[in-house]
Amino acid sequence: MEPLKEARNRVEGSSSSDNSNGRTFDGGRRSPTNCLIKPPVKKNTIPIDLKLRAVERARFAHQVAEKRRLIKQYKMERERQQKLEEEEEIKRLRKELIPKAQLMPYFDRPFVPRRSEKQPTVPREPKFCIP
Repeated sequence: MEPLKEARNRVEGSSSSDNSNGRTFDGGRRSPTNCLIKPPVKKNTIPIDLKLRAVERARFAHQVAEKRRLIKQYKMERERQQKLEEEEEIKRLRKELIPKAQLMPYFDRPFVPRRSEKQPTVPREPKFCIP
C-alpha cells in the first residue's frame, strides 16, 4: 500500500502545481487517484467447484474406458465365433467332399462304331489368284 500512497501524493502534487485554478489535469472529470485505481471487477456468479469437476471427469473417463473395453471384448468374441464357424465349415466340407474313384466302365457290352450315313466330302482345288 505504501507505493500506492506515494504515487497518489506525486500525482496530486504535480496537478496542483500545474493547474493554477485547482482543477485536475483531465478537466475535473476524474481525479488523479481514480486514474491509478481500477474499478472493481464484477465477480463471477458461476461457482467453480474444481473437485466436483474432477470427480465428474474421472467418472466420465472411467465410462469411456469401460465402453472401449467392452467393444474390444465384443470384437474378440465375434472373431472367435467366426473362426469356430469357419473350422466347422471346413470339417463339414471335408466329410462331404471325400475323394472317390471314378466308376469303371462296363465292358460286358463292347462299343462297336457304326458307319456314318452321310456322304463323304469332295475335295476341291484351291483357287490361287495369279495375275
